[in-house]
Amino acid sequence: MKSFQSFRLDTLNHCLCQGNERVAIPPKAYDLLRFLVENPGRLISREELLKAVWPDTFVNPEILRKYIQDLRKILGDRPDKPIFIETVPKRGYRFVAPIVDEGTSEQSTVPEKTSNETNRVDAVEIAVSDIPPSSSRKRFFKLATASLLIAIAGITAVTYVWFGRNRTRAPVLRDTSIAVLPFVDMSPAQDQGYFSDGLSEQLINDLAKVPGLKVVARSSSFQFKARPEDLRIVGKKLGVANVLEGSLRREGDRMRITAELIEADNGFQVWSGTYDREVRNIITTQDEIATAVTGALQSKFFSSNGAAIVGMSHETNPAAYQAYLQGQYFVARGQDKEDLNKALSYADQVIKLDAGYAPAWAQRSVLLERLARMGLIENADGFRGARESAEKAISLDPHLAASYLALALVQIDHDWDWEGADVSLRKAGQLEPGSTAVLGMQAHLARMRGHLEEAVGLYRQAIALDPLRANFHLALGDKLYDLGRYAEAKIELDKAQELNPQLSALHLTRSKILFTEGHQRQALEEVEMENGGWQKLSGEALAYSAVGRLADSDNALTSLIATHQNDAAYQVAEVYAYRAETDKAFEWLERALRQRDPGTPEVNTDPLMKSLRQDPRYAELLIRMHLEK
Repeated sequence: MKSFQSFRLDTLNHCLCQGNERVAIPPKAYDLLRFLVENPGRLISREELLKAVWPDTFVNPEILRKYIQDLRKILGDRPDKPIFIETVPKRGYRFVAPIVDEGTSEQSTVPEKTSNETNRVDAVEIAVSDIPPSSSRKRFFKLATASLLIAIAGITAVTYVWFGRNRTRAPVLRDTSIAVLPFVDMSPAQDQGYFSDGLSEQLINDLAKVPGLKVVARSSSFQFKARPEDLRIVGKKLGVANVLEGSLRREGDRMRITAELIEADNGFQVWSGTYDREVRNIITTQDEIATAVTGALQSKFFSSNGAAIVGMSHETNPAAYQAYLQGQYFVARGQDKEDLNKALSYADQVIKLDAGYAPAWAQRSVLLERLARMGLIENADGFRGARESAEKAISLDPHLAASYLALALVQIDHDWDWEGADVSLRKAGQLEPGSTAVLGMQAHLARMRGHLEEAVGLYRQAIALDPLRANFHLALGDKLYDLGRYAEAKIELDKAQELNPQLSALHLTRSKILFTEGHQRQALEEVEMENGGWQKLSGEALAYSAVGRLADSDNALTSLIATHQNDAAYQVAEVYAYRAETDKAFEWLERALRQRDPGTPEVNTDPLMKSLRQDPRYAELLIRMHLEK
């Protein structure tokens, strides 16, 4: 046991502690820290550190700088005023903190993990970000991406995995599973986050095309952004055997990308690589990079039986791609009008710079659909523009899965063209067989068509690849509620709340289960915790009605109509149907139909609508939505 400042390095249990808490630290970072601590005050060259921490393995020196930076973040150290690790320019590093050797003859006590260590999640869940940015060529990242894919594909084989249910951790997959963690922006100004995020997303999307490779989706892997975490913990939480991490550094017209593929359970480095080029020359040197990196990897990892990598099919100029990534940044950041409009302006900027860049048209389609669905732009114009943009993207690049996903979204939410949407999703699935976005959209289509058991199965498959996505657990819980499987539904809602306590419609769904079970007062207490605007008003109108407080139910319904008549007409109809006010329910269903309210097709399976199903108007309504009774 070696102590320095408030930290203790437990060399018996291989962990770092601060006070009575264990500190999250990746395995290789621990090994590096241990070597420094065991050689206090001595200047250690980079070559000696690389040889000590990565014996018998070729590692690019850039990896060492990344881990030193990680250690400084973990320890709260500063390179300009070092307390622990001093950098000696062009020579190496020195551990400068006083060391107290407490000995290791007695068994050490390892503190329990804190709640923050085992339950770190982001609160933002964005439906728009389900659409992957592109399967097209990205100028800056094409060859880095292709080389990484070849390395990974060469060490994988086709494996089929059935995922069991486990509330506390993700299902453990075979060694063909991988998570791509957000690449770290190491640029001096720390202003290239959209570039590093874009590289990570591109790797995730392209890895999803490799047959037999199980790839964790963006929304789960990005939970670990800017949060140093032991890779063994990451592997357990995400249910993967391999983790790809790296960094991006841009200075002027030069960019350096460093990546490292690691086995999650033991921290063993499988491969690492660095790509250092001038941005303005990246196109002319890309073939040289691809040849060099592929040749270096082929002898160790790749064989003739390796999975084929689907090539990228379209180039764009650096300015257009930068604008595209900035648009994706705002798509992922939020779903309010300001963020969506910023993202849309970037998509339009890309198209102005390069009208042939298909990913920008797909991005534009998704944004217009979302704005129209939220009632933030005129409904008909928004959906028409979304459809035209998706079709344009497909015409430009018929091998881009994101284009078919964008078209399917319009076909489901506006056109109610169920067969057309099925065709679009099948095509997207062929292009990206491991895509969680495709699975999520297929589940969405199944629920709209009333195929609830199919939707439940698809949501479970999506959760297996995206275990930390709260929206999927909420959607699964909602469909289990529709099926009357309340105990299972509550389990999924609890998981969703654990991952994102601020998730809209979470308390509304649980409230509906409670008053259906006869727990009216608990249902009312539950809905008062709801965060969503129309969701809370809708839930109050329902719950007050369930406890017999009709005046309060009317007040909540009046507020719902006053504030959300353009984006929640279906929910107004739900309240009237639950209160057995049939004529008003059909009046608002007509309005929802005219507005193309995306929730309207669920009338076929919604338990709150059962009072309408014997009315002749109900059968007519289903026919107009191309649904079977």
